[in-house]
Amino acid sequence: MQKQKIPLKNSLLLLLAAVIWGIAFVAQSVGMDYVGGFTFNAVRSLIGSAVLIPLILILGQKNSGGSTTAETTGSSHSSASTISNIRKRKDLIIGGISCGICLCLASNFQQFGIKYTTVGKAGFITACYIVIVPIIGLFLGKKCSKFIWAAVVMALIGLYLLCITDGFSIGKGDLLVLVCAFLFSIHILVIDHFSPNVDGVKLSCIQFLTCGILSGIPALLFEHPEFSSILAAWQPILYAGVMSCGVAYTLQIIGQKNMNPTVASLILSLESCISVLAGWMLLGQQLSAKEIFGCVIMFAAIILAQLPQKQTA
Repeated sequence: MQKQKIPLKNSLLLLLAAVIWGIAFVAQSVGMDYVGGFTFNAVRSLIGSAVLIPLILILGQKNSGGSTTAETTGSSHSSASTISNIRKRKDLIIGGISCGICLCLASNFQQFGIKYTTVGKAGFITACYIVIVPIIGLFLGKKCSKFIWAAVVMALIGLYLLCITDGFSIGKGDLLVLVCAFLFSIHILVIDHFSPNVDGVKLSCIQFLTCGILSGIPALLFEHPEFSSILAAWQPILYAGVMSCGVAYTLQIIGQKNMNPTVASLILSLESCISVLAGWMLLGQQLSAKEIFGCVIMFAAIILAQLPQKQTA
């Protein structure tokens, strides 16, 4: 029986993405004081797409140097490589648009859901994707070990202690964020399907361009954004665009390669812990003993999910 090894590099990339997203909750909260939800998501997504273009060009120049030397060695496999490149390009476009649609729906449901519910409830309900992902994965033929399921239960307990500070009830905002959690689960699984076969940076760029365009349509129709308002919110929008979109989501796509999507969702769910810590450090919000205990359980769940496990037949 072979042991399933979780790449440490991939785990660290996903952890860094979770840290960036956790801090981004502060930026989202401040940004909504100046512009509407669709406008905020549209502008930050377009910024996220734009900041990746120079990186794509740089990586393209490096790869072109190696490809030209390979072409001079012979042309027997030229037709096969051409067909392969066409398929990869097709997967890249379809994958980028698919991820962009999922991201647009999920991020906007989250943005408007937060307006009608408490931050604690929103954080807990959004993090329910760590349960939804393995459940959906079962229907797609993906298996999860008992260790991962135990880690999911621990993570839910930790998130409950961390995020729920008042009576739990399902209201308008709660339902919107619950839909957001389901859509983020689909987003994770879509990335898991396309990321092994395409360039992660290009996929991320197309995803943000799609999300920005789709979010921009209702922003122009319903919110009528003004340039002065966008400039007034330049700091939170710039952080959300460059760091949360351009950097973090690209880290997610690269980090999810060859990793169980359930484990990936567990690591990414640490953004809830980070958001509470960011609120404490940046906004002066205090952590209770229960919330600190919730953070400890969450980290224990992540460690449990990272332990080598025997593959099931």
